[in-house]
Amino acid sequence: MKTMTCAQLGGPCDHPHRGEDANAVINAQDQHLKEREAAGDSTHQEARDAMKARWRHPKKSMDWYRGAQRAFAELPED
Repeated sequence: MKTMTCAQLGGPCDHPHRGEDANAVINAQDQHLKEREAAGDSTHQEARDAMKARWRHPKKSMDWYRGAQRAFAELPED
């Protein structure tokens, strides 16, 4: 199990996301951004907009995804 924060994944806060692999952490970040946006948290809006825009550009999204996977792989186990 490893932990990455919202900020490590491009967000504005230190909310921790724990998972067995990078995909679990990335999915937790996606859910976190959606929840914060729905709650009216404007500090997360920019990160949510960037996430949505990334997926419209496959190369950009894959670069981000690979970077997140590398960062996760380099983390120590919790």
